[in-house]
Amino acid sequence: MTRFANDDGDVVVVVGSGAGGGTLANELCQAGVRVVVLEAGPHLTGPDYHNDEWPAFNQMAWTDVRTTSGSWRVARDFPNLPAWTVKAVGGTSTHWAGACPRIKDHEFHARTSYGAIEGTSLLDWPIGVEDLAPYYDRAEIKMGVTHRHGRPPLPANNNYKVMANGAEKVGYKLYATGPYATNAEPYDGRPASNQDGFNFQGDKTGAKWSTLVAELPKAERTGHLDLRPGCHVAQVTHDASGKVDGVLYFEDGVLRQQRARVVCVAANAIESARLLLLSASPLFPDGLANSSGEVGRNYMRHLTASTYARFERPVHMYRGETMAGIVADETGLDTDRGFVGGYNMETLSLGPAFLAAFADPGAWGPDFTTIIDGYENTAGLWIVGEDMPQATNRVTLSADVTDQHGLPAPNVHFDDHPNDVAMRAHAWAHAAELYRAVGAVGVTDTPPYPSTHNLGTCRMSASPEQGVVNGWGQAHDVPNLFVSDGSQMTTGAAANPTLTIVALAIRQAEYLVEQLRTGVL
Repeated sequence: MTRFANDDGDVVVVVGSGAGGGTLANELCQAGVRVVVLEAGPHLTGPDYHNDEWPAFNQMAWTDVRTTSGSWRVARDFPNLPAWTVKAVGGTSTHWAGACPRIKDHEFHARTSYGAIEGTSLLDWPIGVEDLAPYYDRAEIKMGVTHRHGRPPLPANNNYKVMANGAEKVGYKLYATGPYATNAEPYDGRPASNQDGFNFQGDKTGAKWSTLVAELPKAERTGHLDLRPGCHVAQVTHDASGKVDGVLYFEDGVLRQQRARVVCVAANAIESARLLLLSASPLFPDGLANSSGEVGRNYMRHLTASTYARFERPVHMYRGETMAGIVADETGLDTDRGFVGGYNMETLSLGPAFLAAFADPGAWGPDFTTIIDGYENTAGLWIVGEDMPQATNRVTLSADVTDQHGLPAPNVHFDDHPNDVAMRAHAWAHAAELYRAVGAVGVTDTPPYPSTHNLGTCRMSASPEQGVVNGWGQAHDVPNLFVSDGSQMTTGAAANPTLTIVALAIRQAEYLVEQLRTGVL
């Protein structure tokens, strides 16, 4: 295992090892850059994983203290768990379901496409689909995405077949078993999926792409990676000129320092914003890189909800992949539906324990028991849609709650925008129509779960007054500070974010290597 000195100020420090941080680290290492990755959680691998929902959740989830406010239902149902992310090497790339749609051109230009929407902070990205297209290609090849670049599709399981048959009945055209970053056949040293029905929280076989099984092992083999699990970064430090010069982090309860030439923050949108706010100093009194006041603002989580339908005969939705297909017809630019933006419908199966917890949190009685009793005959899908950025939806530091390190806990405040409410109602109605078209005898709309897509708290902007980073993820205020995760996304679009995060990381690494090579940084 490579180890660089803590006083080595020539390394690049990456905070977080998920889709953004782990990919960035590998790309930099492949180019000969020495990288220290600081990961707050343990180094779990396939043999460690539990194939049981609650033990798996308790093993992997980020359960450090957080607080929640706002009118969103998550604040009522899960006040201590606003987000469902992973605290382990590989980050939330070890928890994701594998869906890999791309952001569409009109979604990169949301302010232009949708116009002025009252109550929103909509902004066009400083980059467009033409900038990201070649990096999407590279990301898809890297991840082995099905239906792309000659990669074969996953087989259709029952849950998908029910959804696809319903989609055809109601006139949808854009449905398929992918794109997904789970192998249908062996690829890049990873096996084919064994269709075990449980790869959502820790894929024991490694068939699903994650930075744990793909990027970090490759980076390690270069000899340029120093991966340190169990290291919780508390502050990014800077010199008298305002350039970052390292980080302070807790390891085994001891506060340590790692010097750095460049720091890349990729700790997921809640923790990345929190870290910059915790890094306030006399030179940056409102938080590092926060002259705009935008750090922590514009928090997005995607419009999420689910629909579960019961049939007269068994479906066995739990067999095969957890997420096994996508209907994309509602993602186009169509402002005549009573809302702007669009949404995907994606198959999603939950085990009995999670279905009981998330179908209607806190409920009991005949309606609730009907859901559980009908489990064998149930099909389900998840709704992933573009929620509107709002300046008031934000991550702030708690004034009175601290974590295990004595640091102010993050508070996550969120209110649905009326556009979100209208889109969710439309999606529920159309999902029910889809299932009833193939004989559903009962349909249950379920509210959003704790957030797995956490976006936007350090957003890209062309103007330093409107965001935190530029089109390369480079902080407007601090040239050797980068944001490398979903918090840099200007808007959420309707696409699951992991593919975009990976594409942005590849692009950022290319830029950063050139900046280092030429001595700009």
